[in-house]
Amino acid sequence: MVFDFNAYLAEKTKRIDAELDAILKSTRKPDRLLEAMTYSLMAGGKRFRSVLCVAAAESVGGDLASVLPAACALEMIHTYSLIHDDLPAMDDDDMRRGQPTCHIAFDEATAILAGDALLTLAFQTLSSIETANEQQAAKWLRVIQLVSHAAGYCGMIQGQMLDMDSEGSQLTLDALKTMHRLKTGALIEVSLRCGAELAGANLNQIQMLKSYARQIGLAFQVTDDILNVEGDPAIMGKAAGTDTLRQKSTYPSLLGLAKSKTYARELIENALQALESFDQKAEPLRAIATYIVERRK
Repeated sequence: MVFDFNAYLAEKTKRIDAELDAILKSTRKPDRLLEAMTYSLMAGGKRFRSVLCVAAAESVGGDLASVLPAACALEMIHTYSLIHDDLPAMDDDDMRRGQPTCHIAFDEATAILAGDALLTLAFQTLSSIETANEQQAAKWLRVIQLVSHAAGYCGMIQGQMLDMDSEGSQLTLDALKTMHRLKTGALIEVSLRCGAELAGANLNQIQMLKSYARQIGLAFQVTDDILNVEGDPAIMGKAAGTDTLRQKSTYPSLLGLAKSKTYARELIENALQALESFDQKAEPLRAIATYIVERRK
């Protein structure tokens, strides 16, 4: 039977969106801040990181319900980072996910606070799990530590800082890879780690999933760079050509488009090799890897 990735993605996204909506509605009475948080979080993103968390758990015998709070928290962190990245002080983007960015739809101060609130809500969600025993509590504490490291100044935020500092200068390929492993790859890797560890993966499984994550994390950014050159803004929901305008170092600027596409495919092949010891429960992860290089947004 052929695995139907589109059906799988639709099913998981529907469950994750429903849980995110429920969390937002349970937090407080609606006001301008909550409206801005909801506007960005429920804007129809790919839910890539949260689906990876679920797929990693399923690959080692877990299920969506057992990792749903972690999947939602990861989506909140990712959305907060996008809100802040879009601000005038950073990328100064007007469109995100096919609609005006948060600071355009509301105002700059509200966007900053909405991002702050989503980041804080993510850890509130992670730490609100009722644990029946010490072993379960230890798992969730481990997840909080992993996510904090990946999202913080040693991970995603450091990558964003390197990205800002490098504007107008030409990075080496190794420096570019380092920047993207932090800015994009850290949250992708921890999404898989969280799902795997909460589902009780063994050490070998975790190591293989880490290898898979590193490859797809880099491939995701290479593909993003390619789409920024030749993508359709109407499909992507954001402008193309912005990397060139900001004089950013990208894979196409260093390798050229053709070699960048080849490199992305090589990374995906390596990711698939990392899953060779997994059975059919890892089919969603294999499909996600292929999707990364075939996507148009």
